[in-house]
Amino acid sequence: MSAKASTKKSLEETIISAYMTYVLEHETLPKSIYKFCKEHKIKEEEFYSVFGSVAGIQKTIWKVFYRKTIDLIEKNKEYDEFSNKEKMLTFLFSFFELLNLNRSYVLFALKEQGHMLKNMEQLKDLRKKIKNFAKELIEDANADKSSKFSKHNPSLFSEGAWLQFIFLLKFWIDDNSAGFEKTDMAIEKSINTIFDVFDNTPLDSLMDFGKFLFKENLA
Repeated sequence: MSAKASTKKSLEETIISAYMTYVLEHETLPKSIYKFCKEHKIKEEEFYSVFGSVAGIQKTIWKVFYRKTIDLIEKNKEYDEFSNKEKMLTFLFSFFELLNLNRSYVLFALKEQGHMLKNMEQLKDLRKKIKNFAKELIEDANADKSSKFSKHNPSLFSEGAWLQFIFLLKFWIDDNSAGFEKTDMAIEKSINTIFDVFDNTPLDSLMDFGKFLFKENLA
């Protein structure tokens, strides 16, 4: 990494940290970039050299969550030997563990306008990254299959993976269990289901997953 890139990354991290602290302490978004920078002793021109707006910070935070998750799972020397299902499980468990560590901020960010769907714009870049991650898994699996009839559609799988992530994110937001253990259960059951669907053996997993969701909705 060049010195310039390193400086930019450091500035980005400083601004993100200051922003997350600000919104948690004030329970609102900064009304003015000028006042925000002044309060945190950041030069305004430096802010705009990294971010164009508060929305830019919000999107980048989710990209940082993704980047840190990938960095973490790639440190596992056994990761490359995992099956696609194990890789997806590892990714989701790691990502949501990171969300657990930043739960107060994430809840603020996704509920800032009163409803999660109104705040989906900040997940736009994360959506691309998760879809690419899932797409690469399927493309790797397809490379080992000789018949085109046994190959899976990477675009379809990646879109399904994103919808699954959104479901899990909403589940996690509403999860009041100790250590968010119900979210861990939802991750495992949903991954088993989606991979079984692609392996054409969905019935048992779909019934298991459906029973789990039904029970949680009644809880």
